[in-house]
Amino acid sequence: MLLVEPTALPDVKIIQPKRFGDHRGFFSETYSRSAFAEAGITLDFVQDNHSLSAAVGTLRGLHFQAPPFAQDKLVRVPRGRILDVAVDIRASSPDFGKFVAVELSAENWWQLLVPAGFAHGFVTLEPDTEVLYKVSAPYAPEHDRGVAFDDPAIGIDWGFAPEALILSDKDRRHPRLADLPRYFA
Repeated sequence: MLLVEPTALPDVKIIQPKRFGDHRGFFSETYSRSAFAEAGITLDFVQDNHSLSAAVGTLRGLHFQAPPFAQDKLVRVPRGRILDVAVDIRASSPDFGKFVAVELSAENWWQLLVPAGFAHGFVTLEPDTEVLYKVSAPYAPEHDRGVAFDDPAIGIDWGFAPEALILSDKDRRHPRLADLPRYFA
Protein backbone atom coordinates (compact mmCIF):
# COMPACT_ATOMS: atom_id res chain seq x y z
CA MET A 1 0.00 0.00 0.00
CA LEU A 2 1.29 3.41 -1.00
CA LEU A 3 0.61 6.40 1.25
CA VAL A 4 -0.08 9.62 -0.71
CA GLU A 5 -0.61 12.95 1.02
CA PRO A 6 -1.45 16.30 -0.59
CA THR A 7 0.63 19.34 0.35
CA ALA A 8 -0.59 22.93 0.74
CA LEU A 9 -0.66 22.91 -3.08
CA PRO A 10 -2.90 19.86 -3.61
CA ASP A 11 -1.42 18.90 -7.00
CA VAL A 12 1.99 18.46 -5.35
CA LYS A 13 1.97 15.25 -3.34
CA ILE A 14 4.14 13.55 -0.76
CA ILE A 15 4.55 9.84 -1.51
CA GLN A 16 5.59 7.55 1.34
CA PRO A 17 6.76 4.16 0.09
CA LYS A 18 7.03 1.41 2.66
CA ARG A 19 10.46 0.35 3.75
CA PHE A 20 11.00 -3.12 5.25
CA GLY A 21 14.11 -3.54 7.37
CA ASP A 22 15.89 -6.25 9.28
CA HIS A 23 19.41 -7.04 10.43
CA ARG A 24 20.66 -7.03 6.81
CA GLY A 25 19.38 -3.58 5.92
CA PHE A 26 16.12 -2.75 4.12
CA PHE A 27 14.03 -3.28 1.01
CA SER A 28 11.69 -0.73 -0.54
CA GLU A 29 9.62 -0.64 -3.70
CA THR A 30 10.08 3.04 -4.58
CA TYR A 31 7.96 2.94 -7.73
CA SER A 32 5.32 0.57 -9.02
CA ARG A 33 3.08 1.61 -11.90
CA SER A 34 0.19 -0.45 -10.53
CA ALA A 35 0.53 0.86 -6.95
CA PHE A 36 0.67 4.44 -8.20
CA ALA A 37 -2.37 3.82 -10.43
CA GLU A 38 -4.30 2.44 -7.44
CA ALA A 39 -3.46 5.73 -5.68
CA GLY A 40 -4.80 7.69 -8.67
CA ILE A 41 -1.41 8.61 -10.17
CA THR A 42 -1.21 7.45 -13.78
CA LEU A 43 1.92 9.10 -15.10
CA ASP A 44 4.21 7.52 -17.66
CA PHE A 45 7.80 8.09 -16.60
CA VAL A 46 10.34 7.92 -19.44
CA GLN A 47 13.66 8.90 -17.86
CA ASP A 48 15.47 8.66 -14.53
CA ASN A 49 17.92 11.37 -13.42
CA HIS A 50 20.51 11.23 -10.64
CA SER A 51 22.45 14.15 -9.15
CA LEU A 52 25.16 14.37 -6.52
CA SER A 53 25.83 17.62 -4.69
CA ALA A 54 29.04 17.51 -2.66
CA ALA A 55 28.55 20.64 -0.55
CA VAL A 56 25.83 21.74 1.86
CA GLY A 57 23.98 24.75 0.43
CA THR A 58 24.10 23.63 -3.19
CA LEU A 59 20.96 24.96 -4.87
CA ARG A 60 19.66 23.50 -8.11
CA GLY A 61 16.72 25.31 -9.66
CA LEU A 62 14.16 26.54 -10.08
CA HIS A 63 13.79 24.46 -13.28
CA PHE A 64 11.03 23.33 -15.61
CA GLN A 65 10.56 22.36 -19.24
CA ALA A 66 8.13 24.25 -21.44
CA PRO A 67 5.43 22.41 -23.41
CA PRO A 68 5.37 20.19 -25.36
CA PHE A 69 8.18 18.72 -23.23
CA ALA A 70 6.77 19.69 -19.83
CA GLN A 71 7.75 17.18 -17.16
CA ASP A 72 6.07 15.63 -14.16
CA LYS A 73 8.76 14.70 -11.62
CA LEU A 74 8.94 12.12 -8.86
CA VAL A 75 11.83 13.15 -6.58
CA ARG A 76 13.54 11.16 -3.83
CA VAL A 77 16.75 11.25 -1.80
CA PRO A 78 18.61 7.95 -1.26
CA ARG A 79 21.52 9.68 0.53
CA GLY A 80 21.57 12.95 2.43
CA ARG A 81 18.85 15.56 2.86
CA ILE A 82 17.30 18.40 0.82
CA LEU A 83 14.70 21.11 1.05
CA ASP A 84 12.65 20.40 -2.07
CA VAL A 85 10.56 23.23 -3.52
CA ALA A 86 7.77 23.33 -6.11
CA VAL A 87 6.38 26.66 -7.41
CA ASP A 88 3.05 26.81 -9.27
CA ILE A 89 3.70 28.60 -12.58
CA ARG A 90 0.33 27.79 -14.19
CA ALA A 91 -1.03 31.25 -15.08
CA SER A 92 -4.67 30.20 -14.68
CA SER A 93 -4.14 28.53 -11.31
CA PRO A 94 -5.49 30.18 -8.14
CA ASP A 95 -2.13 29.15 -6.61
CA PHE A 96 0.00 30.87 -9.28
CA GLY A 97 3.28 31.99 -7.73
CA LYS A 98 2.79 30.01 -4.53
CA PHE A 99 5.21 27.32 -3.43
CA VAL A 100 5.56 24.36 -1.13
CA ALA A 101 8.79 23.25 0.52
CA VAL A 102 9.23 19.71 1.82
CA GLU A 103 12.26 18.14 3.44
CA LEU A 104 13.19 14.89 1.70
CA SER A 105 15.87 12.66 3.16
CA ALA A 106 17.29 9.18 3.16
CA GLU A 107 15.92 8.94 6.69
CA ASN A 108 12.27 9.91 6.09
CA TRP A 109 12.22 8.10 2.70
CA TRP A 110 9.55 10.44 1.32
CA GLN A 111 9.17 11.29 -2.34
CA LEU A 112 7.69 14.46 -3.84
CA LEU A 113 5.47 14.36 -6.91
CA VAL A 114 5.88 17.64 -8.78
CA PRO A 115 3.45 17.94 -11.71
CA ALA A 116 4.08 19.70 -15.02
CA GLY A 117 3.33 23.39 -14.65
CA PHE A 118 5.50 23.72 -11.55
CA ALA A 119 9.06 25.00 -11.33
CA HIS A 120 11.21 22.73 -9.19
CA GLY A 121 14.37 23.21 -7.19
CA PHE A 122 16.17 22.04 -4.09
CA VAL A 123 18.96 22.97 -1.73
CA THR A 124 21.18 20.39 -0.04
CA LEU A 125 21.16 20.21 3.76
CA GLU A 126 23.88 17.56 4.13
CA PRO A 127 27.16 16.93 2.29
CA ASP A 128 27.29 14.38 -0.51
CA THR A 129 23.54 14.40 -1.07
CA GLU A 130 22.17 12.33 -3.92
CA VAL A 131 18.82 13.07 -5.57
CA LEU A 132 17.01 10.70 -7.91
CA TYR A 133 14.00 11.71 -9.93
CA LYS A 134 11.81 10.21 -12.58
CA VAL A 135 10.44 12.47 -15.34
CA SER A 136 7.53 12.05 -17.73
CA ALA A 137 9.22 13.66 -20.76
CA PRO A 138 12.79 13.40 -22.02
CA TYR A 139 15.25 16.23 -21.49
CA ALA A 140 14.80 18.78 -24.28
CA PRO A 141 17.48 21.51 -24.03
CA GLU A 142 15.56 23.88 -26.30
CA HIS A 143 12.61 23.77 -23.83
CA ASP A 144 14.72 24.00 -20.66
CA ARG A 145 13.60 27.03 -18.60
CA GLY A 146 13.85 28.42 -15.09
CA VAL A 147 12.62 30.94 -12.55
CA ALA A 148 14.84 33.05 -10.27
CA PHE A 149 15.49 31.19 -7.02
CA ASP A 150 15.48 34.50 -5.14
CA ASP A 151 12.39 36.11 -6.71
CA PRO A 152 10.97 38.25 -3.89
CA ALA A 153 7.45 37.85 -5.30
CA ILE A 154 7.70 34.11 -4.55
CA GLY A 155 9.60 34.54 -1.29
CA ILE A 156 11.29 31.18 -0.76
CA ASP A 157 13.39 30.92 2.40
CA TRP A 158 16.10 28.48 1.39
CA GLY A 159 17.56 28.51 4.90
CA PHE A 160 20.88 30.06 3.77
CA ALA A 161 22.07 33.60 3.11
CA PRO A 162 21.94 34.12 -0.69
CA GLU A 163 25.70 34.68 -0.87
CA ALA A 164 26.29 31.34 0.90
CA LEU A 165 24.39 29.34 -1.71
CA ILE A 166 26.28 27.42 -4.38
CA LEU A 167 24.59 27.80 -7.79
CA SER A 168 25.45 27.35 -11.43
CA ASP A 169 25.81 30.50 -13.53
CA LYS A 170 22.71 29.41 -15.44
CA ASP A 171 20.63 29.20 -12.25
CA ARG A 172 21.76 32.70 -11.21
CA ARG A 173 20.40 34.16 -14.49
CA HIS A 174 16.82 32.85 -14.53
CA PRO A 175 14.13 35.54 -14.89
CA ARG A 176 11.68 36.50 -12.20
CA LEU A 177 8.20 35.01 -12.42
CA ALA A 178 6.69 38.35 -13.54
CA ASP A 179 9.09 38.39 -16.53
CA LEU A 180 8.49 34.79 -17.52
CA PRO A 181 6.27 34.04 -20.54
CA ARG A 182 3.09 32.19 -19.57
CA TYR A 183 4.10 28.71 -20.74
CA PHE A 184 1.27 27.11 -18.77
CA ALA A 185 -1.73 29.34 -19.56
